[in-house]
Amino acid sequence: MIGPGADPKDAKDAEKRRLEDALEEGLEETFPGSDPVSVIQPAPSKGDHPARRKH
Repeated sequence: MIGPGADPKDAKDAEKRRLEDALEEGLEETFPGSDPVSVIQPAPSKGDHPARRKH
């Protein structure tokens, strides 16, 4: 804790570290989020194949 005679800059730094730690913990707790990694490869679409030229 920061005492009454502490430097205001130290108090700001401590608060910033506390907030960054809380944010990091929240991000770790919610990883991977709502979009899980796909474990299968989707089928190729028409646009994935090279165009054929008529001679």
